[in-house]
Amino acid sequence: MKFAVEAWDPDYGTGGDIDALDASTDVVDADVELPRADWQPLGPHDTPTPEVTYFVDGVRRIDARIWVTEGGRAHPGSCATVAAGAVACSSTHAEVTDVQVRRAVFTPPVPGAQSIETSFGEYTHVPVRTGSPEDLYLGIHEQMTELETWVIPSTGPDDLVVFDGPLRGRSASRAVGLIKTQHVQYLDDDQQLVVGALEDGQRSPLFLIGGSSFARWSFYLRLPGPRTHGWAGVVRCEMSANRMLPVGDVAAAVDLANTVSATLPRFASEPHKENRAPQNLYPIKGLEQALRRRLGDQRLLQRALRVASADV
Repeated sequence: MKFAVEAWDPDYGTGGDIDALDASTDVVDADVELPRADWQPLGPHDTPTPEVTYFVDGVRRIDARIWVTEGGRAHPGSCATVAAGAVACSSTHAEVTDVQVRRAVFTPPVPGAQSIETSFGEYTHVPVRTGSPEDLYLGIHEQMTELETWVIPSTGPDDLVVFDGPLRGRSASRAVGLIKTQHVQYLDDDQQLVVGALEDGQRSPLFLIGGSSFARWSFYLRLPGPRTHGWAGVVRCEMSANRMLPVGDVAAAVDLANTVSATLPRFASEPHKENRAPQNLYPIKGLEQALRRRLGDQRLLQRALRVASADV
């Protein structure tokens, strides 16, 4: 039996599996840069890299599960802490530029639900649609995404901003979303074969995802690292097709895609240092560690919540 061991930590699923992708429900136009029949790997590009590249990310943690009793009925909720920050990387150093932390209590919209004051600060009440685990998780995730938009730094005209994950409405000048794990099939089989043939530093031609309400440019990029299967080390990058990079401006989108492709490979992680290599870039890994330290001690926060519940 011939097999290969994936370098990606199995606790995070798989970085990319062409046979496990779900078909996209979005409208996809794969002819924007090259006709589908002419698709081929592009680059690596001899493109100047930005003087500063900013990486933006967020982390979240559930501090405690709670129950809110109203009218004799108990409703589930969650107390969580979210944090977001940015790290600026130049040719000589990397520096965390901003960190924001928020604590909140998430419950269904019941009359008795309110913010919780503890000895370590307030958990601000955030109502969610229902008390289901999915809605509670979504509420926490939305708070983290909102916080990420607050820490976007003021950038120069040639700087690059890299968000960890899909854009999800986040935007900045010369911004790109970095999707590490692939779950959706946006391309036809012939174009997917082109992605599987990418060499280190090469990208796919651009394709356009979605309609006028939230259109975004996208492309696949191969980061340097072990090649255990065809999509190993492949990330998908997306750029908002808004007024700064409109749908009709293919040349501007190509220029930014080439800049991203020339910039990101130097930040790719290695398996002996990172269990999500090479997709979890070193600046993002370092930022995640810094943010988790800002979440506070979970045991102390749980104790403070218990004391607050006894005082009610």
